[in-house]
Amino acid sequence: MNTRAELVSDPTGDYYLVTGQKVFISRALHSDLMMLLVRTTPTDQVTKKTEGLSVLLIDLREAHGMGLEIRPLPTMVNHHTTEIFIDRLRVPVQNRIGVEGKGFRYILDGMNAERIIAASEMIGASRWFIKTATKYACERIVFERPIGQNQGVQFPIARAYTELVAADMMVRKATALFAAGAPCGEDANIAKLLASEAAWHAGEACLQTHGGFGFATEYDVERTWREVRVTQVAPISTHLILANIAEHTLRMPRSF
Repeated sequence: MNTRAELVSDPTGDYYLVTGQKVFISRALHSDLMMLLVRTTPTDQVTKKTEGLSVLLIDLREAHGMGLEIRPLPTMVNHHTTEIFIDRLRVPVQNRIGVEGKGFRYILDGMNAERIIAASEMIGASRWFIKTATKYACERIVFERPIGQNQGVQFPIARAYTELVAADMMVRKATALFAAGAPCGEDANIAKLLASEAAWHAGEACLQTHGGFGFATEYDVERTWREVRVTQVAPISTHLILANIAEHTLRMPRSF
């Protein structure tokens, strides 16, 4: 957490001077507003590192070129990811969201929704992979019979379907809890983990079913296959989910 915000008061009013850098910020070049997590109290002045963090609302249309620079960060996936460089960006105090120093909790609450959304996206991707693989397996004829008649082709697709159904149920549970305003951190994490892995396994089954044609761009399999892999890394990695469950659900010693 290297981005700092210093509160300044002068005859022009109260404002924060923000300096720092953010990386892997998706679609910043196509957005009007951005929520920015900054440190407003130095770490040596707080009890926990999660304290002293605040959330500011940045108008990118005004900030771009006035202390804020956005640079595209090319990646293998279609997320328009960027790096953001901030140098003494002036942000009015009224642009602060909530109480100063309590921003980490606000961000955590938003992350539950983010994980549920990412999981829902992967449910859709899984359905596409399974539908596409099944259709091709039934239509592709080799040795005078559809390849889908072979158990070696059937079983990976069938297993991917069972994982999809289980992940979908978990996503629906997490969504219902979030909509009801109930605690859903554990459920959102589990839903995201199961859905991301279900999508990856479905993608593997679909690509393998298509054989060489799975790598041909005209079939869209390789593109979607690449897109789903990112969800085991972001918006939270599978390892961090497992560490969170181990510590907070199973009450095992903190691992990091």
